[in-house]
This record gives sequence, structure tokens and C-alpha cells, in this order.
Amino acid sequence: MMDSFTKNDSLTLELYQDQASLTDHGPRNFTFPILGLFGEVGSLLSEVKKQQRDTIAYIGYADNVLDELGDVLWYLTAIASRAEISIADIAYATLQNHHDCYDAAPLNFPFIELQSQPPLFSPTPTPAFEITLMRLASAVGALINDQQQRELENDRDVLFRHLVRVLGILVQAAEEAGVTLDKAAERNLQKIFDRWPKERKYPAPYDNDFPEHEQLPRKLVIEIFECPAKVEGKSYVMQRCNGVYIGDHLTDNVMTPDDYRFHDVFHYAYTAVLGWSPVTRALFRLKRKSDGRIDEAEDGARAILVEEGIATFIFGQAKKTRFFEGLKPGDMSFDLLKSIRKFVAGCEVENRPFWLWEEAILQGYAAFRFLKEHRCGAIHIDMHQNRVMIESLST
Repeated sequence: MMDSFTKNDSLTLELYQDQASLTDHGPRNFTFPILGLFGEVGSLLSEVKKQQRDTIAYIGYADNVLDELGDVLWYLTAIASRAEISIADIAYATLQNHHDCYDAAPLNFPFIELQSQPPLFSPTPTPAFEITLMRLASAVGALINDQQQRELENDRDVLFRHLVRVLGILVQAAEEAGVTLDKAAERNLQKIFDRWPKERKYPAPYDNDFPEHEQLPRKLVIEIFECPAKVEGKSYVMQRCNGVYIGDHLTDNVMTPDDYRFHDVFHYAYTAVLGWSPVTRALFRLKRKSDGRIDEAEDGARAILVEEGIATFIFGQAKKTRFFEGLKPGDMSFDLLKSIRKFVAGCEVENRPFWLWEEAILQGYAAFRFLKEHRCGAIHIDMHQNRVMIESLST
């Protein structure tokens, strides 16, 4: 997922700052990363609250704490970068506050930990961890207060002292949680390049090594059009490919019509962009029966339900945003993409990067908006170009 950093590299603070700055796409005002820092500390506190409230019913506490620590570190680094302050200099000052001496060589993340060996991760927040998080929130609050009183980007000495204090408390929080900032930083880089890669390299379809008659269609045109139903005031959608009608007659299946009857375009977008769609396989009878395990686990009823569930879930979110009209690559809600990743956990598509999911969704909804307006269209699946396109249907 990451472009120029791998786990085999020695992750220095300088390297982390360089890599993190590549994904700083937020508004260029200085307040933005400060507010982001405060928000991520709030999210970290929220993880503690959820674990305390739900105990064993709350799944993912350990991973979420590691993610949130990495996000806090990212915003701290973004603030430093925008002020042209080295995060390594901040770490050196943090070390001076906790050690009598330190090595001035380039810092790797493990060297800024306060303990030589952190304790095991605690499945429940300790009182010390909770207190430290409150101190962290207080330190960030003081930073925000100072930003309101003066423009900290023009007072680097004061800003530097704030960042040293925040980093010191963040390191302590990581120690008390039983994790290390190097792990949080590695996870953070993996996530941000999964979302905002420097170079978009499209993965091969999952069925590349299967017989051609079991492969998803590499190029295909499907005609989609609306027909009146026998019930007055209703209509349904039909599809035709190479002169043959395919699939069922689709209606919205909802009390208030919302044109979900055109939703198969989402499955075609998953096919073209992700190289994955159990629904399309079922529709065109392309299940991978030469491998019984794949046929059952990845192409069977459960996989179809997962894909239909994803399409329905995203549609519910899309209705609130004019079906993603005007969104460009990189604009889609990160929380939505992370929810999709959780939804497909255990499926072969779980390793597709966030940016690729975003492309599939945006292309699918561009076609959907066309169908909403014109009520018919010709869908072009092109897996070679990772594109799904739509044009007016010839009559």
C-alpha cells in the first residue's frame, strides 16, 4: 500500500514527517491541523468511553486505539510541517525532558519511548491511561487557546514548546496503552497511502488465473431501461446484453421511490474497477466452479449478500449528498470507506485499497445519476481500463 516506505525500512522521524506531508491535503490555513489534532484526541477519548461502556461487546478497541494514536501523531506532524519545524527536533526536546542524555543521531521511533520495553496492551483502559489522555486533551486545548490569542505560526518558539509538551504526553499515553508510536506511525503510513497513494497502481482481477469461461467480463455492454408495470404509477427496470434479457425485473422495493431499481450499475462498477462482484458472477453464470472452495466462499450466496449489503449501505449515505454529485477522487468520507473495509472483512476483496473503492463508488454513482435523469442507458464495462461508463441508449 505504501509507496516509498516499507516495514523493512528504519522509520526515522524525518522519514515519517516527509511521508506524512505528502498526504496533507487539507485547507491551507494553520487552524485546520490544530482542530484536527483536537478532534483526534477526542476520538481517542471516545474509544476509552466505548470500551468502558460496552466492555466485551465492543469489538476492535486495540486496533482503534493504535489507529487513533497514529492519527494524533499525523496531525501533530502536520502542524510542525506547516510551521517548518522538524518533528525530530521536537522529539529531541522531549527526550531532554525525560533523560539526562541522548544520542543526537537520527531518531528512530523506538528511541523516543519512555520505557525500554512497553507493557502488553491492556484490553481495558487503565486509570493511568485515562488520566494521561485527559492531560493530552488539556495540552491540546492550551494549544488551541494560544492560537486564538496569537498566530502561533508566527511565534515558532511558543508553538515549539506546545508541541514538545503534546508529544511527551502522547508518548506516555502510548506507553500506558501498551503500544509504541513506531507501530502507530507504521499503521498510519499504511492507512494514508492506502487512501491517498502517490501512484495509482491497479491490481489484477481476482480471477486472472481461472479459465476464461469463469472470468468476469473484461469488456461488455449492458442496456438498462425502464418499463411501465401493470400496477398504475409504478415501473420496473430491465436489462439486456447482446440481445438477451438478463436478471429480474427490478423495482425500488421501498415505500418512497428512490430509483434504487437502477442499482445494478454499482455492481458493474465493482466489476470494472475492483475486479470483484459476486452479483455480476451470478447474473452471468460465471462462478469459479473449478475451485470448490472459491465457488462456495467467494462466489456463493453469502458473498452475494455482502455485496448487496454494501450497495444498500452506501446508497443510504449517498442519498444525503445528492448521490455524491461533485465529489472528486480524495473527497469521499474516510469513515465511509473504513466502514466498507469492515463490511468486507474475510472476503477476497478486503485487501482492495481505499482509493480503489472510492473510484468504484464514484464511477458507479456517475452512471446512476445519468440513469436517474434519462431513465435508460448503455453501460460499458471495461476491466482493462478499470472503468465503467454510460451513454445514451440508441432507440
